[in-house]
Amino acid sequence: MAEPVEVGRTHRGLRRVIPITGGTVTGPGLNGRILPGGADFQLIHSDTASDLDARYVIETDDGDRLYVMNAAYRTGSAEDISALARGERVPAERIYFRCAPRFEVAGETWSWLESTVVIGSGRREPSQVIIDLWTVC
Repeated sequence: MAEPVEVGRTHRGLRRVIPITGGTVTGPGLNGRILPGGADFQLIHSDTASDLDARYVIETDDGDRLYVMNAAYRTGSAEDISALARGERVPAERIYFRCAPRFEVAGETWSWLESTVVIGSGRREPSQVIIDLWTVC
């Protein structure tokens, strides 16, 4: 994870951008890697609540690329959110971090993702973000 780029306080809150430098995707049906070049566009409303808008590309193990637009909401106590900002570990159960990614796909193999509701629960570790995703049937 790269250092945040602080835009500053706007009329909507504190705006910052965190470059996404890579990562992995593992699951029962989808495996791959997150390509560098994405970013997490954060709007910090208060000491306890943030809207997150991550945009990035997954390259699947079969070579397809999936564009991801992941909107999330994160909240917790002011103390816990401050600890996260300092890069400290906070137990996941103390932070509410939920997301709803959307996908754009060029090929047929993963096209079902474009018409499927996906929800997730995230947790911020000191050096990475881990997101567990589920499809809604």
